[in-house]
Amino acid sequence: MSSAALATALGQRIGRVVVDASVAASELACRVRRALPEAAWHVRAPEEPAPCDAHTLYLKDFRGRFLRPCPGTSQYRCCGYHILHIGENCPLACSYCILQAYFDDPTLKVWANWDDLEAEVTTALQASAQRRWRLGTGEFTDSLALESITGMSAALIRMLEPFANAVLELKSKVVDLSWLAHVRDPRRVLPAWSVNAPDMVESEEHGPRASLEERLAAAKACAHAGLRVCLHFDPILHYPGWERGYRQTVTAIADTLRPEQVAYISLGSFRCMPQLKSRIQERFPNARYIHAEMIQGLDGKLRLLRPLRVQQLAFVAGLLRKAGFGSKLYLCMESDLVWRAVLGTTPQDFGGLARRLEALAFGDAEGLCR
Repeated sequence: MSSAALATALGQRIGRVVVDASVAASELACRVRRALPEAAWHVRAPEEPAPCDAHTLYLKDFRGRFLRPCPGTSQYRCCGYHILHIGENCPLACSYCILQAYFDDPTLKVWANWDDLEAEVTTALQASAQRRWRLGTGEFTDSLALESITGMSAALIRMLEPFANAVLELKSKVVDLSWLAHVRDPRRVLPAWSVNAPDMVESEEHGPRASLEERLAAAKACAHAGLRVCLHFDPILHYPGWERGYRQTVTAIADTLRPEQVAYISLGSFRCMPQLKSRIQERFPNARYIHAEMIQGLDGKLRLLRPLRVQQLAFVAGLLRKAGFGSKLYLCMESDLVWRAVLGTTPQDFGGLARRLEALAFGDAEGLCR
């Protein structure tokens, strides 16, 4: 699906745009208005209630923090990147999406007070000029799903261009490469795609998402442009026939990308807050993975039983090793016990996961796991 086709699909879903009066004349608001000419437009006064509607895009004057550390837990190894908080919710409808538990409000939200975002981020980067920052926008929304109407990723790339100590990761399930024309230094942007077994992409990921083949083709295009890409097997789902499905995905990756074109690959088992399980069963009654054996982990989230997690993670890691990607692998939010069982090492053995991923992101290290 091209950027124009994606914008058309979003225009069909978004029937109304609500914008806070304080940012109604902002550059981002004007850009959205041009991109969605058919949408009803409403300027929201401060005393009015905020919208709560899955078919509304809310351009908000955001008063919170734009830059924040990834919300990991002390019990499991976190990758240590920093979130660039640009909005909330996603126009895709993946059955397993954790945002269903994070947000009761389904409204698509984009922060339109760009000057405040730019001031906070540039101040932080200037104050820590000796520190290297791994930044990403894919925590509370899809990095590129709204790019065709907001241009936010392109704007971030331009904003970060003066800072040699920052790398921006754009994590997505859609294909929109309109931002690529704004990249001046290909070492500074890491396009990233979530990947899954083809039958899980087909049955559990909905809305204007790209197929696995389209995502990998986009990754290849970025690699040919000189960028290194990231891939995220997260979540790996446990369902009948999962071995065949994930083998197909690894084969497709190996047929498309060379190891040197990849910065890193994450492996993460499905996990969720307890309340999300019932929500998935209600909204997606055909989801098979939700019936796997789970326990409540140290972080309060439901997880597969450890032997099942180790089996799946080791299986996918083994396939990726055979394909030459062994040095790129890391586990997302797992204990040292699982790290040792799956990869034969722990983050402590190589100086910490955040430190190693920082080195890989900036292109000066290899060898997470052989």
